[in-house]
Amino acid sequence: MQFLWKHVTELVGKGIGWSVLSEFFMYAMLSLVSMALPLAILLASLMTFGNLGENFELTAMKAAGISLFRIMRPLIIFISFVCVGAFYFSNYVNPIAQKKLWTLIFSLRSKSPEFDIPVGEFYSGIEGYNIYIRGKKNHILKDLMIYDFSGGFENATVMTADSGRVQFTEDNKYLLLSLYDGESFENLKKQRISNSSNSVPYRRETFQSKEILLDFNTDFNRIDDSVLKDQHVSKNFKQLTQSIDSVSKIASSRSSGQAKDLVDQHFLGREILRGKVVNDSIKKNKKILNADSLFLSLNQQSMIRATTSAVEKAKSMKELVEYNKMMLNEPVNYVLRHEIERHRKFTLSFACLIFFFIGAPLGAIIRKGGLGTPVVISVVMFIIYYIIDNTGYKMAREGFWPTYEGMWLSSALLLPIGVFLTYKAVVDATLLNPEKYIKMWNLIKGKINSIITK
Repeated sequence: MQFLWKHVTELVGKGIGWSVLSEFFMYAMLSLVSMALPLAILLASLMTFGNLGENFELTAMKAAGISLFRIMRPLIIFISFVCVGAFYFSNYVNPIAQKKLWTLIFSLRSKSPEFDIPVGEFYSGIEGYNIYIRGKKNHILKDLMIYDFSGGFENATVMTADSGRVQFTEDNKYLLLSLYDGESFENLKKQRISNSSNSVPYRRETFQSKEILLDFNTDFNRIDDSVLKDQHVSKNFKQLTQSIDSVSKIASSRSSGQAKDLVDQHFLGREILRGKVVNDSIKKNKKILNADSLFLSLNQQSMIRATTSAVEKAKSMKELVEYNKMMLNEPVNYVLRHEIERHRKFTLSFACLIFFFIGAPLGAIIRKGGLGTPVVISVVMFIIYYIIDNTGYKMAREGFWPTYEGMWLSSALLLPIGVFLTYKAVVDATLLNPEKYIKMWNLIKGKINSIITK
């Protein structure tokens, strides 16, 4: 639903056929599999082990001497295969789906909206034109008013007509507008002689019928998906690694060149004069004069010249630094996006394994099956995971954290929770027993009251 509302403007009012919409949702579904799979595993493991615990089947198996790890062993093997399959899906299927999806989105954005002039409102769906009608009946437009701004606002043309008809050409690339019983007013300001009076000439035309041909391509033209071949979302692990290596060399080369420029352009407080390095301090009469003393020893004109020269030099240094930053940001951001995508192919697969070790022992502890409690717990856990994962992703994307720290943050925080829950389930701990927490709270409350009374 979030994805749908995000791209609803590309779909509404475009006259898109069901085949294109079906293709759009199919690619969107494939793109969301890698995010939905961990949640599905969490919910499935919670429901499965919750049902086993609720029906006392886990108790029966444990009474027969079967440990929880032995019960979970077949599912652990199955989930391991699922994790491997999730990686291959993210590495081979997801890049193709992402490339097809974004190509389709860009194609939908470039498509002209469906032509439908509302009554009593200005229609601006045609570039350079505003159309207003007072009524519509049997494909006949009543009381039209057309503003033509294609030649600029100062050279606008206004047309009014008693009625009109709209139809498309056979190739659906042009709109033929037929007007009846109307007038047109054209501003001739661009034809006015420069030394003439301030009055602006215009031309008025009365017509019984007039036809206007407007550019309005209603066809759905697909963009070639090769335009996205260099984007990180359309590459597999091998392609991402190759791109990172090649662009990292470019970034390193630019960084080294910029560092050399900082030294050559005297950014480090040194001046190069005739091939010799002269220190900032000048020894004169066996005394070292600092910059303030040298500046105060100058006359007023020399002070002005020195100040002006320093300001100009500071401006040139600032411009050079900003230019170097802009030139270096492009390859650095390129590498960051590719490194994030490369780590994502592993983190989403590893999240499936973590959520199994959270859901299975938690289901064995709470002993609640069905779609009630497991759904609530799954949604809460997944929201926590999504917030942590999104925070790490944004930190890595902005360059505040290394990419491996940002992308593996959620796994590093949730893995200890999975280990803890598995341990509690193995030792049959009553983790969610309300009586235990009520007793603990009463004990803490009693100690607080005793301290207060003293």
